Amino acid sequence: MNADAAELAKFEASASAFWDSHGEFRPLHLLNPVRARFIAERSALAGSRVLDVGCGGGLLAEALARAGARVTAIDLAPGMIEVARLHAAESSLAVDYRLAAAEELAAAEPGGFDVVTCMEVLEHVPDPAAMTATLARLLPPGGALFVSTVNRNLRSFLLAIVGAEYLLGLIPRGTHEYERLIRPAELARWARAAGLTLETIAGIELNPFTERVALSRNVAVNYLAHFRR
Repeated sequence: MNADAAELAKFEASASAFWDSHGEFRPLHLLNPVRARFIAERSALAGSRVLDVGCGGGLLAEALARAGARVTAIDLAPGMIEVARLHAAESSLAVDYRLAAAEELAAAEPGGFDVVTCMEVLEHVPDPAAMTATLARLLPPGGALFVSTVNRNLRSFLLAIVGAEYLLGLIPRGTHEYERLIRPAELARWARAAGLTLETIAGIELNPFTERVALSRNVAVNYLAHFRR
């Protein structure tokens, strides 16, 4: 299982605060509409089988379900899955939440999902290249993979770690480790090795003062990538 117990413990400890849109997960709440729109514009969600890997409390999973997708969402933090199930029930949304690893589903249901999403997960797993290959196995030919992660360079260190974690307190300290951040060229190389083709890559920028979120051509910090199998 491609997971880091210490990383899981961080998210497990914060599970109860996940749906507080003004708490420590506020940046995710701000980013989610832009991410969901990026996915919806590049895949036919209505009626499609969609898998959200590392779903947390279900923010993206619920948005995809509202777009008409048949959503399965998995996470390895029991508290996150519990929060996600409760919120979906309160919202009258049908999302199949499972406490499961991506490797389990890739073995049980290879090629079983039209769309796979993996937001802010790769930089937290021990072997992101292996995880990319696992995500590819979950797709049939023509299936779409959407990944969001953080670039590794001086700018991302200053903005995503020093600024966001230590100066502005947008996210908890220790959320990101610089050495685990992923350059787009690295992600593209792992994807090619897994039989995936890069379709689109876009930067995603959050202004912490205006809280405006927008896509851009600048992938220096946070970025979204769309792959096709």
